[in-house]
Amino acid sequence: MATTPNAPGLVGSAGATNTNYRRSRRSELAIWWREIDRVLLGLVLFLIAVGAAAIAAASPASARRLSTAVTNLDDLHFFTLHLRWLGLGLVAMLAASLLDKDMARRAAILFAGVMLAALMLVPFIGSEVNGAKRWINLGMSFQPSSFLKVGYPILLAWILTWGMRDPKMPVVAISASVMVLICALLVFQPDFGTALLYGGVWFALVLLYGLSTKRIVMTGVAGVTALAAAYWFYPNARERIDTFMFGGTPYSHVDLADKTLQAGGWSGTGFWLGTRKLALPEAHTDYIFSVIGEEFGLASCAIVILLFLAIVSRVLLRLVEEEDLFTVLAGTGLIAQFGGQAFINILVNLQLFPSKGMTLPLISYGGSSTVAMCASIGLLLAITRRNPFIKREGFSLGDIGDKR
Repeated sequence: MATTPNAPGLVGSAGATNTNYRRSRRSELAIWWREIDRVLLGLVLFLIAVGAAAIAAASPASARRLSTAVTNLDDLHFFTLHLRWLGLGLVAMLAASLLDKDMARRAAILFAGVMLAALMLVPFIGSEVNGAKRWINLGMSFQPSSFLKVGYPILLAWILTWGMRDPKMPVVAISASVMVLICALLVFQPDFGTALLYGGVWFALVLLYGLSTKRIVMTGVAGVTALAAAYWFYPNARERIDTFMFGGTPYSHVDLADKTLQAGGWSGTGFWLGTRKLALPEAHTDYIFSVIGEEFGLASCAIVILLFLAIVSRVLLRLVEEEDLFTVLAGTGLIAQFGGQAFINILVNLQLFPSKGMTLPLISYGGSSTVAMCASIGLLLAITRRNPFIKREGFSLGDIGDKR
């Protein structure tokens, strides 16, 4: 029987190809590890670990509260689910951080467009939970407003950079139109807290981009007018503001959260020894900061706050040395969104802000919110990647030109 003389060569060629592929992948990972902000990555992973411990502490309270005669949830039910979502989120973070800057920009803009379209479909095909229509069920439920956070700051940054190519283009007005559309869709869900966050991110970016004093004042007046209109014509906002300003029932959610937060003193009651948390609604999501206070102490709460401040400061310090306007705007938008959400959640738990139903990033339990926040951090890591051997002179916002 005749043999195929080329067979050994083909095998050898395939083996060489596989070897070259593995070397290429190792080289890419080595470059990624060299260019990534390892300090930021370490801080984020530490915060995620703190979140996992907090979910383990809060899970019994929510599991027992939601258990019924038919469905008896295990005390670690939400902790187990959180680990699954967290695993998916870490994969999303790694995958996003491996992208180069241009690919990250394109992927984020495309993803933002898809999620904006999904957000527009929520009023028609959305599922209602606890009086709010925020989810779409396509075999599994997801919240478009959560996933929109992944690409929203990058979309705004991209729009604003059009002004570098054509100074006459009204990029601030275009970006404002996108923001207003998204906020209007959120208000009708209703989700006033997330609408405020999206509006705040837009305002931070246009301030950084460059606005005249007159435009800043006009924007501030428009914001105050919108808040006043929300109070008078939006029952959900009026109820939350009235409860915050004039007090609610002794057993309101915020009041219970405040009592839970202070119950552990500086050192805490100890893991799984807290009792106040058992009466706290949404202990594993909106009010997990209060659970940390009861079981791990106010000192641990201070550490959590310092972690958030360290992450925000690290990103801003890294952006100071950037030369590219898009990188500065996109990075600022992503970290403003991350820090703003944490700031609002913590203030609510401290009774310093009206209740918003907003989770604590990377700490609270969540499906859509956990995966989306991890993906956002991955994009932030991708956008801030840089070759350590290239000297940077820094970027001046004065290079934009005339203020709009």
